[in-house]
Amino acid sequence: MQKALHYRNLLPPAASAGGSAIPPPGDNESGGESVAGAVNLRKLVAENAVVVFARKGCCMCHVVKLLLNGHGVNPTILDVDEQNEGDVTNQLSRIAGGVGSAPPFPAVFVGGKLFGGLEQVMGAHISGELVPRLREARALWL
Repeated sequence: MQKALHYRNLLPPAASAGGSAIPPPGDNESGGESVAGAVNLRKLVAENAVVVFARKGCCMCHVVKLLLNGHGVNPTILDVDEQNEGDVTNQLSRIAGGVGSAPPFPAVFVGGKLFGGLEQVMGAHISGELVPRLREARALWL
């Protein structure tokens, strides 16, 4: 029997039909301060050992969540819907350090740095590098 994945949806719903709840990039230096309850993605990445930005309904995102949960990691999961996808992608690009080089979904951040997507996580898992990186980020204690 499959175990349900626990996640928190930290993105507020869109403020209006045409508006966005996430501020556009460039509003400030920190990468998106809160506006009407919007979440600061840079702060979210910095404060959590493992953060997964996932597209709602994406099977690859589900695989990453299962793999991390299987290792005993309880990542912060941010499910991105179509309304917020453009804004989140722009902010992730700024957090990752490149303009126009937004990481694809799922975007996994470990220890405040971009780890990669499904291919990088699976490659690190197969090569045995994933568990040491998770321990280094203090996502695993054993």
